[in-house]
Amino acid sequence: MGQFLQDVLKDLGSVPKRLSSKYFYDEYGDKLFQQIMNCEEYYPTDCELEIFKGHAPELAAVLRNGLDDFDLIEMGAGDATKSSYLLQELVQQKATFTYMPIDISSGMIRHLEKVLPERISGLKVLGLNGEYFDMLAHAYRLSSKRKVIMFLGGNIGNFEKADAYDFCRKLRSYLQPGDLVLAGFDLKKHPAVIRAAYNDQQGLTRAFNLNLLNRINRELDGNFIPGQFDHYPSYDPDSGSCKSYLISLKDQEVHVSGKKILFKENEYIYMEISQKYSLEETEKMASAVGFKPFMHFQDRRKWFLDTIWLASDAHL
Repeated sequence: MGQFLQDVLKDLGSVPKRLSSKYFYDEYGDKLFQQIMNCEEYYPTDCELEIFKGHAPELAAVLRNGLDDFDLIEMGAGDATKSSYLLQELVQQKATFTYMPIDISSGMIRHLEKVLPERISGLKVLGLNGEYFDMLAHAYRLSSKRKVIMFLGGNIGNFEKADAYDFCRKLRSYLQPGDLVLAGFDLKKHPAVIRAAYNDQQGLTRAFNLNLLNRINRELDGNFIPGQFDHYPSYDPDSGSCKSYLISLKDQEVHVSGKKILFKENEYIYMEISQKYSLEETEKMASAVGFKPFMHFQDRRKWFLDTIWLASDAHL
């Protein structure tokens, strides 16, 4: 609660105003995002699911990389729908591993620890609830086994490009040479396809963004009126940046835990980014932060990329 409040007041006091997308995922936000992933316009889920369904044996063989015993850590696991295909295949291949899902939602972690071993007989699950790198450090304290890290769903796109480089560089600093990363990247494609994915006709993405205002009201004694804000997505095909904003529809005064925040009509809150990449840009990123691109997997339309990076010997 303390950090949530601190971040909200800091971000809404900045120019321009912003809110961190990591706070989208309360219980209701989790449910909305599951609905978004299943809606017709939101293609990334289907594209990556196609990769995991169609290439599970190859993915499992490559990720094992000759290891007899390893930890498979998924950062931002969500409901593990896609990774379940890989987990099932690894168990069938009689791989010895522990699946460690990391998620900021404690409810999701409890769900995974209960449901996955019931669905996949023989699977060992150790859930880690918290921030990515805090939990990755904790995983290393728990086990000295070699690590295979998964960061799926195009989640790397939730960072500005420079921040994505910093994130991957920090991730590399935790790994030993020979460890692997399986990263999902949403690729550049027709702008209309991308914009529709973040502006679905059912209004689920709009509700998902506005839910953060409701969460602030519930948890931080806020008095936002969500109906006085509108959801606006944009996509720039040149930079590959897809961004979402909430636009104030009038001059208004909002209070959060007793702190006054003023909005002018048409002033925006920057909510999130979903950065799109070319395949060549992902390879450039890997090489720049201490990895070697090892193998690529794509869906049939080549809209999405799951790429395996090998932690190189070079010191960063």
